[in-house]
Formats: sequence, structure tokens, C-alpha cells
Amino acid sequence: MKVISIANQKGGCGKTTTAINLASSLSLNGKRTLLIDLDPQAHASLGLDIDGQDSIYNVISKLTPRKLRIENIIKSVEDRFDIVPSNILVGTLEQELADEIGRELKLLDVIAIIKAHYDYILIDCPPSLGILTVNSIRASDEVIIPVEMSRFSMQGVDHLIDIISLIRDRLNHPVVYKVLITMFDSRLRHSFAMLSKIREKFSDILFDTIIHVNVKLKESAVMGKAVADYDKYCRGSKDYFSLAKEILTPGQAIKEPIFQPLSEKMQEMVRVESEGLTGITFSLQAPQAHSVYVTGSFNDWSLDESCRMKEEDGRWILQLPLKPGTYKYQFIVDGKWQEDPTNPQQERNSFGDINSLIEVK
Repeated sequence: MKVISIANQKGGCGKTTTAINLASSLSLNGKRTLLIDLDPQAHASLGLDIDGQDSIYNVISKLTPRKLRIENIIKSVEDRFDIVPSNILVGTLEQELADEIGRELKLLDVIAIIKAHYDYILIDCPPSLGILTVNSIRASDEVIIPVEMSRFSMQGVDHLIDIISLIRDRLNHPVVYKVLITMFDSRLRHSFAMLSKIREKFSDILFDTIIHVNVKLKESAVMGKAVADYDKYCRGSKDYFSLAKEILTPGQAIKEPIFQPLSEKMQEMVRVESEGLTGITFSLQAPQAHSVYVTGSFNDWSLDESCRMKEEDGRWILQLPLKPGTYKYQFIVDGKWQEDPTNPQQERNSFGDINSLIEVK
């Protein structure tokens, strides 16, 4: 059983979105998963349409007139996915625990009662570095630090790592921590500039998975569902399923998402859509490169594994099926955009650099 905190003192970095959808994806992989909402804003509870009238506050607090055990407040979200809800009263625990002896161990004691019932326990921390976050990290084996594409979010990582180091030294509790890139917008050049900086600074503790901007993630929260339950084929669902696979212990059997067989009507639509596609091979000579992608108007300038090129003796190659038409494209070499040096068909774009053009007949 593993306990994983999801924390960053900066709000708006995809912390709660990650907590909800990673928990859902782990449960889809057959893991019994509990999400503990430790944020007084209760966004994880709200994002799953869970009533937080009885919350983790009633379990930890000694002042509450309605004292409960954690088993009494666990709510079922999906098959193998449960949640311990939060509410605004959780914020008062910071002050209540301030002078208590052993205040850093309150959550650890609570989790000990139920940990045998779950494979993974995820904790959605508050966007601060107070006693609640310290409790969460002390109770955890690992910490995931979501980072969106801004300098402020990177600064939050440094502060959180300081707290993790303090817990290791003062409380003799070492914790593994990794950085997760979230809210990545592949349409923005700024995103790639920040990605390069993050990879340079945190290369040793960085998840391979990148969580892209996806409107379905916001829509699912409004509907009170995890994104896999709302739209299991969307990019957001695939990104978090990929993250779950990366987190699962090596050697464990990893299930693919359970998709229903295509109906006859859908099979016919796929057949019609696939007719007329031409396999186009993109290639770039770049023997010193570590990673190369090709992206363009054919995939809405997105960045994912489907456009990662493969290296063969210094040449990077990828074949894509494209419909007839004219497309703009560029290569992304180690985070830097460049046109195709072997293609004379070019045009200047609104960013002041060059798009390469290809016509599929």
C-alpha cells in the first residue's frame, strides 16, 4: 500500500484535477484507491459531487461536537474508488493543532486504521505549507508536485522541497518526490520554453507523462465526474491513464482502459474516415538530439506520443496517415522549434519564424 500526497503551495496548478483523475485512473487499473480531500476549499469533493457535511475535520478535531471515525465518512465514487470529503471547517485545524504535541502525526494515525483496505491512498493537500500539508507529507511514501507552465509554480516546487527536506531531517521520514507537468498548452511557444527550463532544473525527478490542457477536464469537474467517466476517449483521460501506468510498481500487470467494442455503425464510420489517407514520412537529420517531435496543422499543433519521432542512425523518422490537402508543420528538437531544412516549401508565420509546407495529393 502506498500513500501519495499531491501538493504545491501555488494554487491553480492542476493539483486537485490530478488528485481526482489519478485516483480514478488507478482504480481503473484494478487498484483499490482512496482520495483524502485535505483542502479546506473542498474542490476534490465538489469536483466529484460529494457532500462534505461530515468531513476529515470531524475525524481529526478534538473540538468538534460531532466526533466521527474515518470509516464513517468514506464515500464511494466509483468501483474501487472512494473519497474522504472536506469542508471549510478543515481550515480551522491549522490553528487547533498548532500547540498540540505530536501534531504532525494526526493524519498518519487516522490512515493507519484503514490502510489495509486500499492499494493507494492519495491526499489532495491545501495550497499552503502549513500543519495540514506537513501532516500529509509525514503520512506519505511519495509526493507528486504538479507544475503548470509558469515561473511562480516552479518557485512553489523549491519551497515544497525545502519542507520535504525538513520533514526528513526533523521527523526522520524520507519521502520520494517527483514533479508532474500540468496544463501544458502545445499551441503556445511559451509552454515549450518553460518545459525546457523545467526539464533542465528537475530532470532527475520529472515524470515522463505530461498533462495537456483539455477542456474535458474542466467540463467533467462541472458535471461532478472524473474525466474517464465523463469522456474516456479524450486527451485528459489518456494523459492521466498514462500517469497511472507510470506510477504503478514495475512488474505489475497494467490493464488497458476497458472500452466497449465498436458498433457496426462506428466501424463503418472508421472505415470511411480511413479511406483516402496517405502515409507521409517526416524525417530530420539530427544526430545530437535527445528527442524530436513533428507537429503541425494536421494535428492542431499538439504534442503527444503520437508525434514523437524515432531515431535511426542519427535520422529521426515518423510516418503519419494524412488526408489530401496542404499542411503546415515544424519539428521540435529538444524543445526548440525549427522548420524542415530539406523542404523549400515554406511560409513565415505570425510568430516571425518559418513553417514548412507539405501537400498531400
